[in-house]
Amino acid sequence: MAALGIAASLGGFAAPAYAEKRVALVVGNNDYRNVPKLLKAVNDARTMGDTLKQLGFSVMVAENQSRQQFSETLLAFDKAIEPGDTAFFFYAGHGFEIAGQNYLLPTDVPAATEGQEELVRDASILADRIVERLQNKKARTSILVFDACRNNPFERKGTRAVAGGAGLAPMTQLPEGVFSVFSAGPRQTALDRLSNDDANPNSVFTRTFAKELLKPGENLVQVAQRTRRAVSELADTVKHRQVPVYFDQMVDDVFLSGLAKDAVTRSDDPPQQKLAALPPVSVPQMPKEETLNAPIASFSRHNGGWSVTFSFADPTLGISWRMAGKSDFRETGFIDTLDPRTRKRMPNPSIELPPDAQAGTIEVRYVDQCGDMQGPFPIRFDPEAALIRDQRKILDMTSTSWLSFREFNGLLVYYTHLVSYRCAIREVRIGIDTAVPNQVLKMPPCDMRDPSAVSAGMPLYMKLSPGTQTVSVELTYRDGSVSEIKSFRSANRSNH
Repeated sequence: MAALGIAASLGGFAAPAYAEKRVALVVGNNDYRNVPKLLKAVNDARTMGDTLKQLGFSVMVAENQSRQQFSETLLAFDKAIEPGDTAFFFYAGHGFEIAGQNYLLPTDVPAATEGQEELVRDASILADRIVERLQNKKARTSILVFDACRNNPFERKGTRAVAGGAGLAPMTQLPEGVFSVFSAGPRQTALDRLSNDDANPNSVFTRTFAKELLKPGENLVQVAQRTRRAVSELADTVKHRQVPVYFDQMVDDVFLSGLAKDAVTRSDDPPQQKLAALPPVSVPQMPKEETLNAPIASFSRHNGGWSVTFSFADPTLGISWRMAGKSDFRETGFIDTLDPRTRKRMPNPSIELPPDAQAGTIEVRYVDQCGDMQGPFPIRFDPEAALIRDQRKILDMTSTSWLSFREFNGLLVYYTHLVSYRCAIREVRIGIDTAVPNQVLKMPPCDMRDPSAVSAGMPLYMKLSPGTQTVSVELTYRDGSVSEIKSFRSANRSNH
């Protein structure tokens, strides 16, 4: 292990019997031989290593890894992971995107120029392969963090660089149980420092992320969101755009630094005497048997307000609901359909809420097929989150309708569809006759009171050159994730 440049800390906290162990590998590469050296990547890895040790991880810290050393380090990491573990991988150093795939560059990566992308591929570590390895080891939770969104390391004065822009490509197709964080968004570069007077030993992202990880009561999504906000605000102070993004395929809420101080602890839970003894997922707030047949709800926003549809695992003879603490339970009534399981009319599974409904808890009860009342079951209603989730689902399902073309005193491209569902969108980028969206398309602000309204004066189209052939589109959603790039051909024009 020492020959690999790895400082391993396998002692410290012992994992308790009721939680699988936590294993981490952090890698920092500064001393590149053939591309520009970095100043803070090793410091970033050391800081993350210390942070993760405080969270109960057994940590391997690897510095200035050549290709061979990087491979051997990953093999050692593989061997440390067992089924059900929480695995954390952090990388600081040069990273490079080629054809939508991300490569982590070891210190001996060769210099390359245009047309020599294969040199980079063969000499580097494919980020997707690390995800596959963690999946093969059956880690329950896999967390990957990349502080590698720096400038193109292959740019040289007087030569043509390897094809690829600044930053890394989004990892949108992750398997279940994987959570990834990037220090900057697509085509953005990450700041090592805010100014020449910035003496902090860590990059702007790592110094922020490490602090957020240690705050009790924040799940991974909250850590990523708060890091994104803080880093973006810091970058804005030097007029730089850096918005970290995350991609979430977690089934459970993951609290690496424990639950909030006022969280409910069940009486049969083991005592939580050490930080490392906290389980990697949140403790259920109610006994399992009480939520076994709990309904789930889907929310849909329309002009008249909200439609809420409940789904039940078991047959029901009746459904009632109320907003918690505000009124008596109300029956939902019945629809003109027979339930073949009960041979009786099916209860109406939907309710309506007004457009100005406030966040709160909906309590739902149902009568099972034996005639017994079950519940009430709490369902959290968050209007803003529900709206964003609903509109994003619609955008994903209707991606072929994002743009349409029309000839009217020239060539026009309409983006009315995107304006209608703008509350789910943070940024729209388009590219005219290029596969890489390279300009921002400004959207009107979201109005939660009437989110789909398209009012007079809103920009809905732009005029294009008559010879335009294609327009590419990429959406950055409110949660920081990024859509696939869609391409629309002007030849498929609508005249209405």
